[in-house]
Parts: sequence; structure tokens; C-alpha cells
Amino acid sequence: MSWILKVKEKFQAAHFLKEYKGKCEKIHGHTFQVEVEIEVKELDKTGIGFDFAVIKQKLSEILPDHTLLNEVYDFNPSAENLARNFFNELRKLFPVKKVTVWESEDASATYSENN
Repeated sequence: MSWILKVKEKFQAAHFLKEYKGKCEKIHGHTFQVEVEIEVKELDKTGIGFDFAVIKQKLSEILPDHTLLNEVYDFNPSAENLARNFFNELRKLFPVKKVTVWESEDASATYSENN
């Protein structure tokens, strides 16, 4: 028996894709949305796995709001690489199953580690 907890948070940032040929090689911005899924196998005495407010706070702390992502990270800041990075940061605190980074309403990348 388990539960999947989900939280979403948005941030604004610009980036460009190095070694990419096309319009995304030029600097441009997004309102990114990050969705985190955490698996919980037990609930505390109040009937919750993790407080949503705590998860959202920790997520907000790692999101690079109003930045140029290429200056923040030493990797190419694609949605795929951002999802992996956020996954690795959050799994230090929570049993994360997957992280999805949405660049727009209809384009996203999801990272998970299939064990």
C-alpha cells in the first residue's frame, strides 16, 4: 500500500540550448512548472505522509526563479536536465518517484529512476 503525493510550483527563467540548432539556441524565457511526485508508504498519526506546505517550500528553495539558467548550472539547461537536477536535489529530503518540468502547457520532460 502506498500513496503518491504531488505538488506543483512555477518559476520564471531564461535559457538557451548550447550545441542545438534551431530557435531554442537563442536566449528565450519560459514560465516553467515543476511537478514532483513522492511515494509514501506510511502515514503519520494525523493521516498524512508529508505536509504539502513543507514539500512546496523545499521545492521553491531550489527553483532558480528569475535567472538565466545557463549562468546557474554547469549543464545544458534543457527540460530533461532540469528534471534530473531537481529530482536529485529533492531526493535528499523526500522519497521522490519522479519530477516533471513543463516548459509550456504542452511540452514537458519527466525524470525518474526505475529500480
